[in-house]
Amino acid sequence: MARHLYSCPLRWSDMDAFGHVNNAVFIRYLEEARIDFMFRLAPGEGSTSFQGGSVVARHEIDYLRPLVHRHAPVTVETWVTRLGAASLTVAYEVKDEEHVYVRASTVVVPFDFEAGRPRRITAEERMFLEEFRDEDAGNGNARGRGDGSPKEAVAV
Repeated sequence: MARHLYSCPLRWSDMDAFGHVNNAVFIRYLEEARIDFMFRLAPGEGSTSFQGGSVVARHEIDYLRPLVHRHAPVTVETWVTRLGAASLTVAYEVKDEEHVYVRASTVVVPFDFEAGRPRRITAEERMFLEEFRDEDAGNGNARGRGDGSPKEAVAV
């Protein structure tokens, strides 16, 4: 099972009055990693996979430790924990070599904006997503065992 790694720069404006990255900014970090995963890495040159649109149905985030501004980026590790007919759950860890700062999950629903309704995951999308699937890494929420192991990254 592969995991997608996204190098996410920290911006000075990401900090709040308490001197650490604001909790709401982490949603933007997750979005950047998810878009990089689903669109830039989508299968096949000229593929239309994931380009028809999608919507976020749910976010769940556990903030494990404060992240203060620094010049080095953090890594957002991304993988799939659930793959349904018309939705998927993406799990994340925002971390560096020493610490995990956030564990999170997002339920994503492919959406046909012309028809104004959700759509099914295509065979091409499913084949791509299966390469990043790890159902064993989830326990129903964003909480893990607390031992730093990859098995504690989770999804809804």
